[in-house]
Amino acid sequence: MPKIILAPNALKGSCTATAAAAAMTRGIARALPDAECVELPVADGGDGLAEVLTAALDGEHRRVQVTGPRFAPVDATLVWSPSRRTAVVEMALASGLALLAERERDATATATLGTGELMRAALDLGAEHIIVGLGGSATNDGGIGMAQALGWRFLDTAGQPVKPVGGRLADVARSDGTAGGPRLAAGRVEAVGDVDNPRTGPRGAAAVYGPQKGASPAQVAALDAGLDHLAALIERDLGRKIADLAGAGAAGGLGAGLVAFAEAALRPGAELVLDVLELERHLDGADLVLTAEGRIDAQTAHGKAPAAVAARAKAHGIPCIALAGSIGEGVGVLHALGIAAAFSLCRGPMTLEEAERDAAQLLADAVEQVVRAFFVRR
Repeated sequence: MPKIILAPNALKGSCTATAAAAAMTRGIARALPDAECVELPVADGGDGLAEVLTAALDGEHRRVQVTGPRFAPVDATLVWSPSRRTAVVEMALASGLALLAERERDATATATLGTGELMRAALDLGAEHIIVGLGGSATNDGGIGMAQALGWRFLDTAGQPVKPVGGRLADVARSDGTAGGPRLAAGRVEAVGDVDNPRTGPRGAAAVYGPQKGASPAQVAALDAGLDHLAALIERDLGRKIADLAGAGAAGGLGAGLVAFAEAALRPGAELVLDVLELERHLDGADLVLTAEGRIDAQTAHGKAPAAVAARAKAHGIPCIALAGSIGEGVGVLHALGIAAAFSLCRGPMTLEEAERDAAQLLADAVEQVVRAFFVRR
């Protein structure tokens, strides 16, 4: 009886990772009814992290009203695992771009305050380990909003509080963490994402992601300078060098802010998820690994879940095949990482709307054909 590991990421805009794994199982059942299917939906720090880790951690959802990215109240959810004293905070649910209408997007005026309030709620529950997912942000505040919610103060040259938004970073003259430090000392924080962008520069938080958050070219330059200014203050006041950390630019510099103000460890989200899911144990005796994502291209190699899944499968000598809504440029680089082949789940020309609407069925059909081809000689 063949054993097949199903480790898809969410197909953004169409189906969750859990729904994708279920669709893959349905496709396999049509080709190999006796196959052992192990469903391990994955995430890499972006949308869907909380959903994937809820089951893996035997967690429960806790709803918390927090301050949204433009300071209006929003209802956000964290995952709480009492048995592991672990909480999962998906920053997109509190400070995310999806919470704002197009006209409300302004990277100079948004804050991560709500993300910090979710972390504070986790500490109130008794969390000893907090996992913060960094994907989908509407912010570029360097994490000072998050830190303010945890007791830090950011003051200007006159000793007055600075509003914790990206457009005011240059006004911060000093930070005061006397109220926040002891509270965070009770827990371990891991910040996880799916990008390795540095804090500033051509590949930094403002330059790469600022425009999609509503920043003009002039605002991008100002935000970048503000993050540089904040980094200099952090090094001066806290002795922590965050300028060159890979992933520090995630979520508008929240990655760097969590390292500076919460002593967090930055980790690739996919690696953390695969550890929690105990993928290595499930790979024992497997014949094939299938993974999936909305789009697979050269960028997949940089922190995305399918690449991490493939690398671990390769280390165990197990072939891995990827499926995606679309296959982009540079997919050849993934073969060396362990993706033996990549296939589109679209069976012919179709609109994006059609592909997203029918994604689960298309994925089941594509997986059926992949499995028939792979096991044809068995």
